Amino acid sequence: MKYRSIRGMEDILPENARVWQHIERIARRDLEGCGYGEIRTPVLEDTAIFVRGVGKNTDIVRKEMYTFTDKKERSLTLRPEGTAPIVRAYIEHSLDKVAPRIKRFYYIGPMFRSERPQKGRSRQFHQIGAELIGTGSPFAETEVIGQLSGMLKMFGLKNFIIKLNSLGCTADKERFESKLKKYLREKKNRLCPDCKERADKNVLRVLDCKNETCIQAVRQAPGILEGLCASCREHYMRVKERLSKEDIEFKETGNLVRGLDYYTGTVFEITHPALGSQDAIGAGGRYDNLIKDLGGPVTPAVGYALGMERIILVLGKENALPEPIVVYLITLGGEAELKGAAIAARLRESGEKFRGTEIRVIKDIDGGTLKAQIKRADKNKATFALILGDDEIEKKKITIKNMKTGTQDSVDEISITAELTKRIKTSC
Repeated sequence: MKYRSIRGMEDILPENARVWQHIERIARRDLEGCGYGEIRTPVLEDTAIFVRGVGKNTDIVRKEMYTFTDKKERSLTLRPEGTAPIVRAYIEHSLDKVAPRIKRFYYIGPMFRSERPQKGRSRQFHQIGAELIGTGSPFAETEVIGQLSGMLKMFGLKNFIIKLNSLGCTADKERFESKLKKYLREKKNRLCPDCKERADKNVLRVLDCKNETCIQAVRQAPGILEGLCASCREHYMRVKERLSKEDIEFKETGNLVRGLDYYTGTVFEITHPALGSQDAIGAGGRYDNLIKDLGGPVTPAVGYALGMERIILVLGKENALPEPIVVYLITLGGEAELKGAAIAARLRESGEKFRGTEIRVIKDIDGGTLKAQIKRADKNKATFALILGDDEIEKKKITIKNMKTGTQDSVDEISITAELTKRIKTSC
């Protein structure tokens, strides 16, 4: 029998994993630099956390969760999203009683939804997320959106769009849902089968449908922003004003909603035109009621999640995937073999990075002729080959061969790190 991975749950092989590591490395560095600390929650949670937090009538809970009963008859679910587990941890460990009052968390890890697999959307998918818990200030949204925008640029993403809207408070949402239901009664026959069901159970999701007939049906629907109370309108205006002052571009999108019930107030979505109709690479917003709804104290919060598969897909389309600089060390003879190992270790310890590009130092271990080792250097996609033989050892030199141009010259062995640094910067 030939075993295969489960459909929609894919292996990430070494040649692809380096791209994931590149994104994770940038994300950790940037989030830590902004004061966010990593939190790691289990992949399995009590099902009730998602039913109550995400919403029992959402597509995620009704159709997409991997839920099962364990040996102790407990209903458990593979996490479909990251915020509810973090809120559970916040409440369980009484983090509201631990200084500082405002908490900043981030997470990187797999999520699970039983959706039809598509390009950029797997059943096991991966997210980078951040949560800012403990303040209702509009500057919380601007901090989160600003950090997110800056990090996407560090990944190498261009042309992404930040869409912005407000759902208002719970009372605002309820009033709008009532208006939207009334509006859709006359349009119900034009909706797709899913949206006909959503119109009764989770009406806001109709606004988010990508089906063209549904898009046309809601084109003249009432706007969410029109019904905001004075307090929510003021809060939203301050968010927009601050984003503009910080030169963070956004596009106000009046029909923008989220697929999770816990969102209130400001919501946002990051899209990219290279992805076509399924163009979202991330989203977030305020969830001021979630902590209370899951049994904790009244605590305002805001956060976001990014889909790593979507980001990598866009980077590929923009030809912006990072390529490592590979340095291949060739040794000829026993003495060179020993000395070469020391040189390789020294280069690795230098930990040099050039414009975000990783350096990998690979030492040939099969030996043989210079020609054979050069071939292996080429197969390893080396940028530079370092050649160390008897002549180089006697002269305390090392030969650097540019594998792209074929040019080579000798440099002092003691200055190899500096020489390599200079050439790598030139080649980037």
